[in-house]
Amino acid sequence: MSAAASGDTVIAPSIPQTHLLSNGRYTLMLTAAGSGYSQWQGCAITRWREDPTRDPWGSYLYLRDMHSSATWSAGYQPTGRAADEYAVTFEEGRAVIHRRDGDIETTTEIIVAKGEDAELRRVSLRNHGSQERVLELTSYAELVLAPASGDAAHPAFSKLFVRTEWLPEQALLLATRRVRTPGDPSACAAQWLEIEGEADGDTEFETDRAAFIGRGRDLRTPVALAHQQPLGGGIGTVLDPIFSLRQRVRIPAGGTARLTL
Repeated sequence: MSAAASGDTVIAPSIPQTHLLSNGRYTLMLTAAGSGYSQWQGCAITRWREDPTRDPWGSYLYLRDMHSSATWSAGYQPTGRAADEYAVTFEEGRAVIHRRDGDIETTTEIIVAKGEDAELRRVSLRNHGSQERVLELTSYAELVLAPASGDAAHPAFSKLFVRTEWLPEQALLLATRRVRTPGDPSACAAQWLEIEGEADGDTEFETDRAAFIGRGRDLRTPVALAHQQPLGGGIGTVLDPIFSLRQRVRIPAGGTARLTL
């Protein structure tokens, strides 16, 4: 893979270019297709494997039009759906993914916070149509919370030590890695959504990858997006932990809604 220079705009998401963002402790790698990984002080927060052909690993955001059931993603991955317009800009302190699908324009700004060990994905949704639209947004990320080398060597074993929780008062998901032996370092991560606009319904969640993807499916067509049904709400010591949050937003004709993941 090649890294795009600061300020370059990548038009084709199939070109394997990458970008690194970091505050010295928290590091985010992002590809032009919207895939990548997050690390904190040598600890892999999310799962990633080098695959320049498929590029199927990363933290993603799905979008679905509740009227037409059309589904796409904020980046090219994971749905692989071509946009009417698509461009990625890599800058020194951020990456911006812009796409347009019909009347909906999506702009995603991705940064790593300077003073906190966190990444922020700020998504702006613009409705260019003449009618109100209701969009459903669903996040997805596979959790590791351990050194990437250990997870790559024994992924099934590594997954057994992550426990997930839902904190309703804060409306956030929390994942904690249980220590195997005294003295081992522990790690935890959280994810939440902040909506600027008219939310439609409560936040839904899921932390079980098998329940999200379903039998015989993959991230391009997960069962969680196949039907208009809520996420399952699975938490605890699941066999394959993920973060997934869902929220619906109403966007008036000519209006804009914004969210931060």
